[in-house]
Amino acid sequence: MRQRHEAASAASKGSSSGEASSEKSSDGAEIRTTVDVGNPRRSSFVLLALLLIISYSSSSIYHYQFQNMPVPVTLEQAGGRGFSEIQAFNHVKALTQVGPHPVGSEALHLALQYVLTVCQTIKNTTHWEVDVEVDHFHAESGANRLVSGLFTGKTLVYSDLDHVVVRILPKYLPEAREQSILVSSHIDTVFSTTGAGDCSACVGVMLELARGISQWAHGLKRGVIFLFNTGEEEGLNGAHSFMTQHPWSKTVRMAIDLEAMGIGGMSSIFQAGPNPWAIENFASVAKYPSGQIIAQDLFSSGAIKSATDFQVYKEVGGLSGLDFAFVDNTAVYHTKNDKLELLKIGSLQHLGENMLAFLLHIGASSHFPGDNSTGEEDTINNNAIYFDILGTYMVVYRQKFANILHNSVIMQSLILWTTSMFMGGVPAAISLALSCFGLLLMWVFSISFSFLVAYVLPLISSSPVPYVSSPWLVVGLFGAPAFLGAFIGQHLGYLLLQKYLLNIHSKKRQFPPILQATVVKLEAERWLYKAGSFQWLILLTLGTYFKIGSSYMALVWLVSPTFAYGFFEATLTPARLPKPLKLVTLLIGLATPILISAGIFIRLAATIIGSMPRLDRNPGGTPEWLGNFAIAAFISAVLCLTLVYLLSYIHLSGAKRVIIQATLVLFSLSLAIVSSGIVPPFTEDIARAVNVVHVVDATGRLDEGQSPVSYMSLFSTTPGNLKKEVEQINEGFVCGKHKTVDFVTFSVKYGCWAYNDTSSGWSETDVPTMHVNSDAKGNERITQVSIDTKGSVRWVLAINTEEIEDFEFRDAVNSEELISVDKKSSVDGWHTIQFSGGKNAPTLFDLILYWSSSSTHNTDAPLLKLRTDVNRLTPITERVLKKLPPWCSLFGKSTSPHTLAFLRNLHVDF
Repeated sequence: MRQRHEAASAASKGSSSGEASSEKSSDGAEIRTTVDVGNPRRSSFVLLALLLIISYSSSSIYHYQFQNMPVPVTLEQAGGRGFSEIQAFNHVKALTQVGPHPVGSEALHLALQYVLTVCQTIKNTTHWEVDVEVDHFHAESGANRLVSGLFTGKTLVYSDLDHVVVRILPKYLPEAREQSILVSSHIDTVFSTTGAGDCSACVGVMLELARGISQWAHGLKRGVIFLFNTGEEEGLNGAHSFMTQHPWSKTVRMAIDLEAMGIGGMSSIFQAGPNPWAIENFASVAKYPSGQIIAQDLFSSGAIKSATDFQVYKEVGGLSGLDFAFVDNTAVYHTKNDKLELLKIGSLQHLGENMLAFLLHIGASSHFPGDNSTGEEDTINNNAIYFDILGTYMVVYRQKFANILHNSVIMQSLILWTTSMFMGGVPAAISLALSCFGLLLMWVFSISFSFLVAYVLPLISSSPVPYVSSPWLVVGLFGAPAFLGAFIGQHLGYLLLQKYLLNIHSKKRQFPPILQATVVKLEAERWLYKAGSFQWLILLTLGTYFKIGSSYMALVWLVSPTFAYGFFEATLTPARLPKPLKLVTLLIGLATPILISAGIFIRLAATIIGSMPRLDRNPGGTPEWLGNFAIAAFISAVLCLTLVYLLSYIHLSGAKRVIIQATLVLFSLSLAIVSSGIVPPFTEDIARAVNVVHVVDATGRLDEGQSPVSYMSLFSTTPGNLKKEVEQINEGFVCGKHKTVDFVTFSVKYGCWAYNDTSSGWSETDVPTMHVNSDAKGNERITQVSIDTKGSVRWVLAINTEEIEDFEFRDAVNSEELISVDKKSSVDGWHTIQFSGGKNAPTLFDLILYWSSSSTHNTDAPLLKLRTDVNRLTPITERVLKKLPPWCSLFGKSTSPHTLAFLRNLHVDF
């Protein structure tokens, strides 16, 4: 009896280092067991400090990995063969000074002439053992039909494009001409920006790279081609025209594309392959390697609605290579704020030094990848998994190795779990199920809390996305409720698990009640920690099965915490009772995962926030809360995945109340800031994306004598109404959803329009025409239509594929076939021809329509829809733009109308 009294006495002392229990042996003798359970109650100060340390460390990792730029170098410091940001910056400055330079503009001609002049200077000053060839290439008409991504259901037609192509060769190595490395970017911009980031920065870097490489007399074994193309912003047409028309394209064995989805920062690889040779060599020589397979997975999945010339090089040219992009400050993409003043110092030096080292290395390599035509399974197994660590070292391995590594970890984990379940029996299996149920509750509560805020936010703030100019607000707006929901959900699971374990131990009657309660709490805590690793094991298994490159993240978050647990905590012996989880287990377990992933998660969050100004592709067509839901879901997912281990420590601590209070205070402050309008949702440097279009609507009019309707259209791809903007413009705009404007490539379902002073600045001769020349209604109905786009060399034509099975499209003047009869894809019953060209591009076309035998004979839907764009400011447009608030900026892309647009439809009698 003395032993029992000692056990009860020890159990009553929370600070004791050990606990004692007794049980009967098989012969009735009493056996005393000493169990070290320690003090399960943790200091609230320690846990709060730990949360702050993790937050600060994550922020520091992000800044070191993505914001730590190299020091710019002058030409004198770089020497003849080095890279100088100062020189590259001068090129960027010169290109932005010509103003916006879209295809067909005089400003683009000036930008081309500048690039051509610099290239001629490079040719004239090259090393005497190096040949530099400069070609001012004029591309004829062509049709670009890509099979995936943004261009599904479209044919991109171009004409009268000009490019500058430079080829650098070792003079005394003739065979170098047959194997070339292509470095490509585009000179043209959209009509709404001078394009300092997209992509004058890329062009400036390429000009300086060409100068540096032209001074390397020894080592190069193959040519380096620099393509400064135009037409990229109108549908990747520059790259397509080079690959299909230029003779040098046949010598290209690898393509490197430079792009921008923001302005400045570290230029990171976001696409690589399909041959891994390029990324493997880049990782071995780059001074500041930056690239993430997770960005490639997101881009290829379609989650990021964009495309680059790299798609053409892969699909049309069958090439492998690398795709780089600047992604800092993505909110300024294609707006007036893509300007020189926001280009971060060191950005050009970072990309330039990496590229120079890479080009010199692969240019001198004795091995070069050959034909990329391998089987699909071989291609998948050879895909590269890559990620950088703090921007100083890049890890690269192939999918084949990833399969072996991941499967090995999965099998070992399953063996450990199976052994644990076998030794623990039914209680262990139920405990695992309950701990996983706690994880499910964590996800449900976290997402629900953050989604609730996302839904309410547009109702209480002046903008549905009030955090765009101040991204730190999302920490309080979405991070705080997501964290609170995750903690509450897991705590409910913890209480259910604790209740079950208490019931099991009560039946065994192995310990006194006080000791029993302590043991149950500690055992529940350990199950929650282990459930976190089980969660990552499921993700790793799914990622490995579907061969998702980003599944390396699950590997890191599974192995490191599990190893720390196994080293400091684990035992498979049921006789040993649990102790409180050690703080060192958490610190060592999370150190490596946070180091590898914290910067990436923050960068992805910043990219999602920066994409909010252009979220609504059909203005008014998506709910205002949709963008908030995307950010809330991402933040909730990251918190539930990464804090699952940390949260398991909090349930036994005295920090629960303090943490909940601090979280609520943070959320309340953020909500107060947003609702009060202290911090504006947009600023002059981070503006709302709007479009101001003078629309001349001639749709649905068969009688050419009727006058078209003309009005001003104001709409925004940024969620939210335009009442504040309209009040400041004060031009009689009426806003709402009762007037849908069909711009062919998209529809404005919420916008504003005004009819005041809209008759000047255009004439009836500008209105495009479509005439039915013949309509043969035999066994196979064939209709011939003539189209005159008048002065417009940028237009879109949609063909109703519910009625039309196929079509042929020709240049009427030259009788040149632009689109031949073949199988056409469609989206929502329409196939779209998107045309752009230079000043001398054709404007007269013949369209031959071959009707479908299963025609629906829908007389309400037009057969053809045409929009022609003119880059011209009418008096009313100019006045509206001058009154446009400073927090607004015109937004442009390949499907956006210019400031003057003509709409025309064609109906055909059945």
